[in-house]
Amino acid sequence: MYPLIEIEAPEAAVSGKPELVGIAKLAAMGASLRQGHFVEYFTLPSRALLNRCVSNRRMPFTWTINPYRGCEFACKYCYARYTHEFMEMRDGVDFERKIYVKQQAAWLLRQDLKKVKRGEEIAIGTATDPYQPAEKRFEVTRSILEEFALHTGFEIGIVTKSDLVLRDIHVLRRVSEQNQLFVNLTITTLDTKLARILEPRAPRPDLRLNAVKELNLAGVKTGVICAPVVPGITDSPAALDALVKATSDVGGKYIYANPLFLKPCSASVFLPFLEKEFPHLVEEYRKRYADKAFVSKAYAKRISELMVSLRKKHGITKEITDRAGISAHNQPQEEQMALFGM
Repeated sequence: MYPLIEIEAPEAAVSGKPELVGIAKLAAMGASLRQGHFVEYFTLPSRALLNRCVSNRRMPFTWTINPYRGCEFACKYCYARYTHEFMEMRDGVDFERKIYVKQQAAWLLRQDLKKVKRGEEIAIGTATDPYQPAEKRFEVTRSILEEFALHTGFEIGIVTKSDLVLRDIHVLRRVSEQNQLFVNLTITTLDTKLARILEPRAPRPDLRLNAVKELNLAGVKTGVICAPVVPGITDSPAALDALVKATSDVGGKYIYANPLFLKPCSASVFLPFLEKEFPHLVEEYRKRYADKAFVSKAYAKRISELMVSLRKKHGITKEITDRAGISAHNQPQEEQMALFGM
């Protein structure tokens, strides 16, 4: 693991502005670790690693872990850009260019696990990808998994777009031997060219499918989350049929799908992207998301019913439910935002 090299701390609140508090203050105290390719890394002192998912409704997991704040994959549709606003960063692009690396993650987890009760699921990577490029250098996710490997009886889910997860295959096996573990690879399309413009810096879809194959061969239960399904771009029956078939072919244990939702922070990046790459869809999107962040119930139902049919067609049984965040993508859309805590 690379040492953290403190170079220069970013400026704190400018004179005349309100004093920063909480996570915004901690972010301002972070030390710069590296700058390049329009991405800068900062340390982020943390008081805890586990975040309790608080809701009056039943949720598929109780705790979330995000080893980083921000994500370099720069997915145009990303729902989590709003999380940088907690650190007083209002430009949605900051989310993909200013990455915060949580400190002492394994030690914090060791303390936090004392709060987890039997049957409470823990989801890793709900708001930022735990295997984004920063992980190659800082290995925060690996340190978390190494800690989990020392414990028994936990229910853990990982969500990622990266085949870097294969680097930790031996650790994942150790974790799964004494805990309930599921790994979820997010794949929105099999079209490499389309994936490159939707998810500019994420690994190719074929690499993610190979990760599904290799993890299952190693005895780590792994499936696919197709989220978001992007109206008019990735939602054709033929495209979804091909994705479900590919998941079945590589031995994926399950596949779920959930339509795109657009909060203002996401729309500020996604709509300009749409105007550039899919101008013929702009008007449709403005109408579809004019007064709400979610697609219609009719559209969501159509996608859900199609996926049920395709799973049956390609022999993927719905054998895993309510485990470590997997069924989050079957929750009513209005509840989705509550699932992605930091």
